[in-house]
Amino acid sequence: MTKYYDHIRPNFLLAYPVMLSMLGQVMTGVADSVMIGWTGATPLAASSFANIFFSIPLFFGIGVSYAITPLVAQAEGANDLHRIVDTLKNGALINLATGLILVALIFSLEPFMYSMGQPQDVVTLGIPYLSIIAISIIPTMIFQTYRQFAEGLQRTRVAMIIVIGSNLLNIALNYVFIFGKFGFPELGLNGAGWATLIARSIMAMSMMLYVYVGKKFQSYIAGFSIGNYSRSLIFKMLHIGVPAGSQFIFEAGAFGLSAIMMGWLGTKALAAHQIAINLATISYMTTSGLGAAATIRVGNFWGQHDNQNLQASAYTMIGMAVCLMTAWAMLFIFGRYFLPSLYIEDQIVIELTASLLIIAAFFQLSDGIQVVTAGALRGLQDVKVPSLLIFIAYWIIALPLCYWLAFPMNMGAIGIWIGLLIGLTLTASAMVYRFYRLSKKMF
Repeated sequence: MTKYYDHIRPNFLLAYPVMLSMLGQVMTGVADSVMIGWTGATPLAASSFANIFFSIPLFFGIGVSYAITPLVAQAEGANDLHRIVDTLKNGALINLATGLILVALIFSLEPFMYSMGQPQDVVTLGIPYLSIIAISIIPTMIFQTYRQFAEGLQRTRVAMIIVIGSNLLNIALNYVFIFGKFGFPELGLNGAGWATLIARSIMAMSMMLYVYVGKKFQSYIAGFSIGNYSRSLIFKMLHIGVPAGSQFIFEAGAFGLSAIMMGWLGTKALAAHQIAINLATISYMTTSGLGAAATIRVGNFWGQHDNQNLQASAYTMIGMAVCLMTAWAMLFIFGRYFLPSLYIEDQIVIELTASLLIIAAFFQLSDGIQVVTAGALRGLQDVKVPSLLIFIAYWIIALPLCYWLAFPMNMGAIGIWIGLLIGLTLTASAMVYRFYRLSKKMF
């Protein structure tokens, strides 16, 4: 067991800033939901519906940006300075183009929101909010470029500080814009959108400036130059990034479709789903930080041709995820009534959310295992087969089961969440087996 214990400390030191930065990033959405919830169930449901169309493209873009980290980590392990610079330059071009395309896509989808069986007032309130937050994808992709680059070089703390600062700014701007403080007009839901856009723009500029002027990155400053792009490297990065983004689409899309099913059950069911998903996303992001660290560690050991430490670091990271998610599960069980009361005062919504959090507690372990193992597989630049496994688990098995349990079996919201639990468990099992098989064949 010594080889595993030896990895706990370096894994943690690398992972905790990523965990906190990802947690801080998702707390932007949590802060929005809490403060929007104070204005009523309808605005909260509208934000949930709008975020279906926003979060899926956003997660795809973030997945595309993940191509930078394993390539930088592997190049650093091999001491290949030229490869690191080229990865930054070409990654910046890919991510900016991806952000522009995704914003255009979201705007093109807005007219179809009225034909999805949702309450009319929810759609009418959600479209202007979506138009504002859609633009924030561009600064988010810029931020991701320099964050993934820095993390590939095992520089993770400054991104954490920037994200936490951005989240605090977002909360302050929410207070000003949503409720009309300090002479500003009361913008309600749209105020939360403007706060998010401004905070993420400042976050992007701060991360870019850190990499550009930081002494530790001066060897890579040529990565900011324009021109002399590598077609072969762009194709290689897309070969990693697009399937990685597809993983997020399949997973986020599954949860998005589950939210649409919730809308068929009514505004209160959709509001409860939004709160429970919001809380589950917080726990997911903490282990997503472990997954990002697994990508870095595995990629680095791959560059060093050190298979023993490659496996040990990944399996230790999975064990850490199990411990962390067990703690989250206990929090969800014992805090199932208190936690939703932070979002809303509607007792019906709180009761329904509490029942969903019981199920969420059970899928925490599967969620933690699958996200860390997927990160380890990205470190091996294995993304296509995991994407297929996620598609089968969610779209072929889990979502049909969600519908069958919720409607023909009359289980309602509980049935939808049981279906999601099954999808997560299948994904986790498949990912662990895939990593076990691949890592045994290395070198």
